[in-house]
Amino acid sequence: MELRTLRYFVAVAEELHFGRAAVRLHMSQPPLSRAIRQLESDLGAALFHRSAAGVSLTSAGATLLDEARALLDHAERIRVRVAVAAGAAVLTVGILGDGTDRGAQRLAVAYGLRHPDVEVRVRETDLTDPTCGLRAGLVDVALTRAPFDETGLTVHRLRADPVGAVLRADDPLARRDRLELADLASRRWFRFPDGTDPLWRAYWNGGETREGPVVRGVQECVQAVLWNGTVGMAPLGHDLSGELTVVPLTDMTPSPVVAAWKEDDTNPLVRSFVRIATAAYRD
Repeated sequence: MELRTLRYFVAVAEELHFGRAAVRLHMSQPPLSRAIRQLESDLGAALFHRSAAGVSLTSAGATLLDEARALLDHAERIRVRVAVAAGAAVLTVGILGDGTDRGAQRLAVAYGLRHPDVEVRVRETDLTDPTCGLRAGLVDVALTRAPFDETGLTVHRLRADPVGAVLRADDPLARRDRLELADLASRRWFRFPDGTDPLWRAYWNGGETREGPVVRGVQECVQAVLWNGTVGMAPLGHDLSGELTVVPLTDMTPSPVVAAWKEDDTNPLVRSFVRIATAAYRD
């Protein structure tokens, strides 16, 4: 029984969906299904109930899930302890956006408890680089939002948040329960500067070319709305001043929160970060 196969099993058990587990594992579904069936054959027990209604754990699967998590956790601790002993006890994390996100706060606490000997250095970045300095080698792992150019990177989805239009509270549209992008077509939007990742810029401009002030950071976005009545987008649930509001946009896809790292990076501190982040954001 290989650790890799146990990771596959845990992903399916947590997602209860082979397709979502395959996306999470960055692989296609057929080899994942084959690996799980081989694991069931090796153990001599069915681990999942499979039906048209979906996937659920059998009693044997529930038992294995507890044991697999414990084993993977122990293996992770071994790798990190070896890395610490080898002098690689520093992890630099790039963070984009709202530092008050509860998922990020849970992650910080959980990582510190799991790896008290690891020094975590945080690099906050503005909105012009969704990889938080990852491509430039300034960070080991990025806690950020997609979409952006993923070439050469591994990107692991943690959560997806609905988004809305950021408006001044006295804006007539702020009284609406929901909006569509068409309602904002004639308005000025805040924009990101030339050179910003085109996928990222297109998403936050609703897929259109917009006119309006150029911004680089969250506070510049806020001030553009306050001072000029500019509109833009933000994830729902952000803490804003009483002068601002966010109205849900019904025709925008949710904004994914992701962890990203370089494709060829085998740093065990990064791998552990991603595993702990998955649990922190799931909770």
